[in-house]
Amino acid sequence: MSKALSVDLRTRALAAVAQGATHREAAARFGVSAASISRWRALEREQGDVQPGPLGGDRRSGRIEAHAEMILQLLGQMRDATIAELRHELGERGQWFGYGTLRRFFQRHRITRKKRPRMPPSRTVPTS
Repeated sequence: MSKALSVDLRTRALAAVAQGATHREAAARFGVSAASISRWRALEREQGDVQPGPLGGDRRSGRIEAHAEMILQLLGQMRDATIAELRHELGERGQWFGYGTLRRFFQRHRITRKKRPRMPPSRTVPTS
C-alpha cells in the first residue's frame, strides 16, 4: 500500500514556494511532482495545515449499510433466497446492488448463505 509523504517534506516544499520558488522548481528540488505541491497548498489553505488524510479503507459500503434494515427484513422473509433472488427483490424496491456488494455486506454482518447444516467433524477426512 502507498504511504503519504511526511509532513516535514510537505512543510519544507511549501516554505520554498513561499520564499518565491515556482511549483516546478520546488518539486524538482524536493523530488515530488508539481501537482503534489499544488495539492498541498490547497490543503494548507482549506485545513490550515498539510496533514495527510487517512489512506485506504472502505469508502462505499455506506450506501448499502443505509438500507441494512430493509435487507435484513427481506432476509427474514426469504430465508432460502439466493443472493441473485435477493438482488432482484431489492431491485424491485429501487435499490440495485452488485453481487459482490451483497456478499461483502453478508460478511460484515456474519450472515451465511449455506443452505444445509454443517456436517459433523470426521475423524478420518475433512468435511465441509
